Amino acid sequence: MLSVMAIEAIEATAPVAVGTKAPDFQLKDNHGRTVSLADFRGRKNVVLLFYPFAFTGVCTGELCALRDELPTFVNDDTQLLAVSNDSIHTLRVYAEQERLEYPLLSDFWPHGEVSRAYGVFDEEKGCAVRGTFIIDKEGVVRWTVVNGLPDARDLNEYAAALDTL
Repeated sequence: MLSVMAIEAIEATAPVAVGTKAPDFQLKDNHGRTVSLADFRGRKNVVLLFYPFAFTGVCTGELCALRDELPTFVNDDTQLLAVSNDSIHTLRVYAEQERLEYPLLSDFWPHGEVSRAYGVFDEEKGCAVRGTFIIDKEGVVRWTVVNGLPDARDLNEYAAALDTL
């Protein structure tokens, strides 16, 4: 679990590096259920995707593209977890509107704690930038990409990274 001291020790501008242990977390999903990274250890690879906010153009495009390719990212071997700094209530409405059937996790309070731990929180904007982390079944980061707020990611890149695990 993340502590305040651990958060302060992490440099906000440096994303978690490939080859390091992914910081564990517990966040509520869009249905109010607690989801922990440790839930998947030893069972599934995790695609951990940070995005700025629900109901925005680029975010909606990315998340709907994942929805349309869901069997690649949610299956017996892999789990997709999408994290934003929105409240669980906002995420519930957003998931229903866009028919998103994978967990949308709320890093709302303490605001941005997990985004900061992964080095993808933009302090000036108050939200996560577009960071994706492929985490193997042992909890080690195996691939990552971080894009700025306006720049959509190419989901084919992280699908290819999953194929290497």
